[in-house]
Amino acid sequence: MPTKKVIKKTRKKLIKKKPASAKASAFGRRSCLRPTKSAGKAKKAVSIKKTMAKPQENEKPAGKVIHYFDKIGVAVLSFDEPIAVGDTIRIAGGEGTDFEQEVASMEVDHQKVQKAKKGDEVGLRVKEKVHEGYKVYKV
Repeated sequence: MPTKKVIKKTRKKLIKKKPASAKASAFGRRSCLRPTKSAGKAKKAVSIKKTMAKPQENEKPAGKVIHYFDKIGVAVLSFDEPIAVGDTIRIAGGEGTDFEQEVASMEVDHQKVQKAKKGDEVGLRVKEKVHEGYKVYKV
């Protein structure tokens, strides 16, 4: 039968030291959530401001986003003034969304149109994700 010294030596060889983060996670979730010395300090709350883009000199507010279909990348826009294919629009709003694009094609009631009049709801493919309420400017 092996002696106690031999057992301790073989145990040390078998058990390798793990990094501190691995040890904490190996013993379960609660050990990971133990408070540390730095956790006792109170942290100041940081408020995040939503910056809404403002119109530039040569832009007129033209409408707003009513709905966005994220799987196909199409936005439904309601325009307050006429718009045509070839015009450049700028969509701005939310957290950092502000981009320009040219109107390549648009649809009203699933029919391709070249011009949309005031009050029309137009389906337009956009190059970035948008949300309801974002402002649309005509450049």
